[in-house]
Amino acid sequence: MSAAATIRVVIADDHEVVRAGLRLLLDAEEDIETVAETGDGERAVFEAIAIRPDVVVVDLHMPGGAGLDAIPKIVERAAGTRVLVLSMYDDPRYVRAAFEAGATGYIIKEAAPRELVQAVREVAGGGRYLHPELGVRLLAAEADEVARRAANVLSEREREVLRLLALGHTNKEISKILFISVRTAETHRAHIMQKLGFSNRADLVQYALVMRLIDVDGP
Repeated sequence: MSAAATIRVVIADDHEVVRAGLRLLLDAEEDIETVAETGDGERAVFEAIAIRPDVVVVDLHMPGGAGLDAIPKIVERAAGTRVLVLSMYDDPRYVRAAFEAGATGYIIKEAAPRELVQAVREVAGGGRYLHPELGVRLLAAEADEVARRAANVLSEREREVLRLLALGHTNKEISKILFISVRTAETHRAHIMQKLGFSNRADLVQYALVMRLIDVDGP
């Protein structure tokens, strides 16, 4: 942050009415000053390099280079400048992409005005900001992705055994259903637990639900 302790902000959004609203909102704060605004990604990078603001508030999709493309350029070429994404997209994929590109904050345009001010202060101070609901969605999406990747390590027979285990069947019952020996059922169970890193049946049930191997409303 600048020596005068005023947070200097560049606004990058391709809608003039949005930029005007953001400027009014931010400039109403004693510790925040809008030093430039632009409607395209390339100009956002130029302003960041020229002015070295504390924060660039950027939309993800703009003409002249998308905001997502501008993020790593700003981070690399304007040392010390932090990027806060202000987007209409609440999809976890966009959130993940923005943070991977170098952003330190992500907020949706439907957020309350005070939340944006809070987010600007948070990232300017060296922190990271993500709306709690977006954080929950991101964690859930990442958990699903981990589960999907893990599913690939199981054979088709192991997936069958996993499903039956999650439904509460014993090794003996599984052997009868699948026409295999009890010893083979036990071996499959051991391999499943080892491959997935699980230690109890509760983990198996949760995994089976995520992978839709069993129905949450089923038996």
